Amino acid sequence: MTLSPKRLRVSIFAMITLWLTLAVALDRYGLRAPPLSPYDVIIVAGCRVQPSGQPSDALARRAERAVALWREGLAPEVIFTGGVGAGGVSEAAAAAQHAESLGLPRAAIRLEDQSRSTEENARYASLLAQGARVIVVSDAYHVWRAERVFGRYFPEVRGVGSVGPWSARLRGAAREVVAVAAYGVRGRL
Repeated sequence: MTLSPKRLRVSIFAMITLWLTLAVALDRYGLRAPPLSPYDVIIVAGCRVQPSGQPSDALARRAERAVALWREGLAPEVIFTGGVGAGGVSEAAAAAQHAESLGLPRAAIRLEDQSRSTEENARYASLLAQGARVIVVSDAYHVWRAERVFGRYFPEVRGVGSVGPWSARLRGAAREVVAVAAYGVRGRL
């Protein structure tokens, strides 16, 4: 059975519309207000580091959001996650250095600098904060998946999203729909 050209166009339009709707829904989910009561630790999901060793804009925003939550008294310490990529500096170290420049004291910082995925961020961070109630900071569109993945390692997880420019959010959210599907197929949600 073959589709007529018109039905094919309608099917493609419907799939694109569904994909974009899911992308927008993921982004909006991550825009919820942060929790009102304190947690044990804030965990910043890793993200790309520039070749210069500086955090990417997305990683810098995640670190900034974590510092703001720490200042609000939502947790006494922050764990930065992420291993070494192209820049030769771990995502965790780049984000932590940025957070320190914003006033987060070194005593409130812990590093998990081996992970290379959301799954590994959660697994390796759980070794540093076993049994902790955690706030996970990531891009807004990534919060839904991060909560589910981290929820397999921690008893209570609340995601808080950082917000970037619309163009980055749209691209990231569109990719995130694929990542959610892939994690779901692998049973990682």
